[in-house]
Amino acid sequence: MKKLVIVCILSAATTITTSQHAHAAEQGDIESLRQDIEELKKQLDSSQAPPSSPASFNPAISLILMGRYANFDNDPENYAIPGVTLAEETDPGPEGFSLAETELILSGNIDDLFFGRFTTALTPENEIEIEEAFVQTLGLPAGFGVQFGRFYSEIGYLNKIHAHYWDFIDQPLVYRAYLGNQYNDDGIQLRWLAPTDLFLEFGSEAFSGDSFPANRSTNETVGSYSLFAKLGGDVGISHSWQAGLSYLATKSENRETDEGTVAFTGDDNLVIADLVWKWAPAGNDSHTSLVFQLEYFNSMEQGDYTITGNGTNPVNRDRDGGYAQLVYKFLPRWRAGLRYDRLSIEDPGSAFSGTSLDTQGHTPKRVSAMLDFSHSEYSRFRLQYNRDESYAVADNQWYLQYIMSLGAHGAHRF
Repeated sequence: MKKLVIVCILSAATTITTSQHAHAAEQGDIESLRQDIEELKKQLDSSQAPPSSPASFNPAISLILMGRYANFDNDPENYAIPGVTLAEETDPGPEGFSLAETELILSGNIDDLFFGRFTTALTPENEIEIEEAFVQTLGLPAGFGVQFGRFYSEIGYLNKIHAHYWDFIDQPLVYRAYLGNQYNDDGIQLRWLAPTDLFLEFGSEAFSGDSFPANRSTNETVGSYSLFAKLGGDVGISHSWQAGLSYLATKSENRETDEGTVAFTGDDNLVIADLVWKWAPAGNDSHTSLVFQLEYFNSMEQGDYTITGNGTNPVNRDRDGGYAQLVYKFLPRWRAGLRYDRLSIEDPGSAFSGTSLDTQGHTPKRVSAMLDFSHSEYSRFRLQYNRDESYAVADNQWYLQYIMSLGAHGAHRF
C-alpha cells in the first residue's frame, strides 16, 4: 500500500509538471524524470520482497541467561533418594554462585509447510548439549500434525516446558526421580486436534530410547514410545482448565546409574495424570491471577538389577508420587507460590539392602515456597526455600535466581 501511494504521488507530480511546462521544458528533461521514477519503483520492489523468499529468511533468535546463588544444610554431593537410581544432573546442584543452563534458540518457518527449532544449552560444567532440533509440519489437513527430530515428549504437563518458564527453580520430585528431570529424545510424533468446541488432542510418539529412563539395546531401533490425550476449555470468562493423561513405555539394557555400580535391564512403564486450573479476572492476567497445578505419576518397574558385589536380582515393583502447587500473582510484577512433593516407592526386597534401591522405610517429600519479581516478561528474579526430606536427612535449601531473555520471546504454553 505504501509503495502504491508513493508511486501515485510521483506519477501525479510528473503529470502536473509536464502539463504546466509542456512548452518550456525540453523533451529530454521529461524523459530523465520518467527514468528516475522507474528506478525508484525498482528499488521499492526489491526492498519489499515477500517474507517467503530465501533472501528475506531470518530465523528468530533468543538467548536465555540464568544463574543462581544456593545455600544448603547438607552436602549436595551426597544427595540421594532412597529406593531410586537417579540419572545424571538430578541433584540440587552446587552451593554458592553458579550458572544454570544458558540456552541459545533459533526458530522460524522453513517454508509454508514446515517450522524448525534448534535449542542448544551451555551447562554449568561448560559442556554443550543439543536439547532440541526438530521440524514441525504446518497446516496439515483434518487437524493432523507431525513433528520429527529431537524434542521434549508431550507426556505430562511440565515435561515439555523449558526451565526458564518453570514456576520454581527445580522440577518436582516425580520428574527428578522417574524422568531424570525431563524426557527428550530423538524420534517422531503424530498428533490430532479434534474439531470440537472443547480443546481435545490425541497423540503418539516413538523414540530411539537413548535417554533416561530408557536405554535401548544395540539391535533395537525404537526404545520407547508414548501415548497422550489432552482436554481443556473455559468456564465463564475468568476460568480455564486443561487435563491430560499420558503413557510412556521404555526398555532398558544395562542402564547404568549410581556411577556405574547399578545396571537395570527390563521395562519401565509410566502413567501420568495432570490437571491445571487458571483464574484471572475477565481473562486478563496482567494484574492478578491464580494457577493451580497437579500431576500424579505411577511407574511399574519390571526386570533385573545387576549390582556390583551383589549379583543380578529380579525386581517387580510399583512406584508412584505427585505434586501440587499454587501460584498467585498478587501485583502486576509480583508472584508467590507453594508446592508440595511426595513419592511412594515399594521396597524391592532384602536382596537390595544397603544399595541405592533400599527405601530404608523412608517416604521422600518436600515443601517449597517461592517469591518472584518480573520487571518485564524478559527479566525475572526469584527467591525460593525448600524443606527437602527426599533423602534421609532433612535439608533446608535457599535459592536466589535470575532469568534474563534476549531476543525473540515466543508465546507461553497453557
